[in-house]
Amino acid sequence: MKRTLKRIVKVLAVIVVVALLGGGGWAGWQVHAFNASMARVYEVPVAQISRSTDPAVLERGKHLAESIGACASKDCHGGDFGGGDPIKMGPLGTMQGPNITAGGRGGEYSDTELARLLLHGIKRDGHGLQFMPAPDFAWWPDEDVVAVISFLRTVPAVARPSGAMQLGLLAKVLDRHDMIPIDVAPPPSPTAAYGIFLANACRGCHGATLAGGRIPGAPSEMAIPLNITPHETGMVGWTYADFDKLLSTGIRKNGKPLDPMMPVTELGNSTRPSVRPSGRSCNPSPPSRSATAERGRSGARHSRARSAA
Repeated sequence: MKRTLKRIVKVLAVIVVVALLGGGGWAGWQVHAFNASMARVYEVPVAQISRSTDPAVLERGKHLAESIGACASKDCHGGDFGGGDPIKMGPLGTMQGPNITAGGRGGEYSDTELARLLLHGIKRDGHGLQFMPAPDFAWWPDEDVVAVISFLRTVPAVARPSGAMQLGLLAKVLDRHDMIPIDVAPPPSPTAAYGIFLANACRGCHGATLAGGRIPGAPSEMAIPLNITPHETGMVGWTYADFDKLLSTGIRKNGKPLDPMMPVTELGNSTRPSVRPSGRSCNPSPPSRSATAERGRSGARHSRARSAA
């Protein structure tokens, strides 16, 4: 009997070792693939744009940078665009938005290079960016790209070094299996079609179906994005007034404030033609059961970068 048990233990040990070696080899290959991708030079021509000094265009660019684009968020490039706060994401690494004023990275790019960066996530040397949510901007109309760049050129230069990006092994592995939808931007209007476009920025946190759930690899203390579909575990019964109040004040329908990771200030700066279609985009979405297991547990933080429930 003892001899049999020893044999079983040895077999199990061998299986565990093989599994660990196999898993390590698989993870190593994913990291290699990620590094190879980051080392690749993309032959994408720069976008041909013309900077504008029209006050209306500059105002539109300011609005986009401070609201929908969330460029001025403390978790992105900061209120003065001189660099955001470092975001520590456990095993995923640390992210920090750089200084994009003329005193930082912004001074290194031409207007056409900056447009390519926004639309394709490609740096001036042809390499890809890390963490830059280029897919969120890829469907922006040319007029909005011109407006944002034109506005950024009017921002005072900030003499502050940009923080370093540090990616952990887990982030590189997950990146190799990430899928981000790309859409075509409709013109700004209070319609469900434009709302669907705006809601694409929510999918990075709330998931492809907007049903929420823990972000893969995120530390346990990080907020869990909520279900923002009209399901009973989400936003069923919400009116436009409820949604407008949420984005304007950061207060949910139940009276509780949104998690600090939610860019309340930026969303509060959104114009009503931007808010109304955003609400419409959530309501027509198919109701999906929440992927969050513990929505009501005491002390839970229920949102992340763009949680809205």
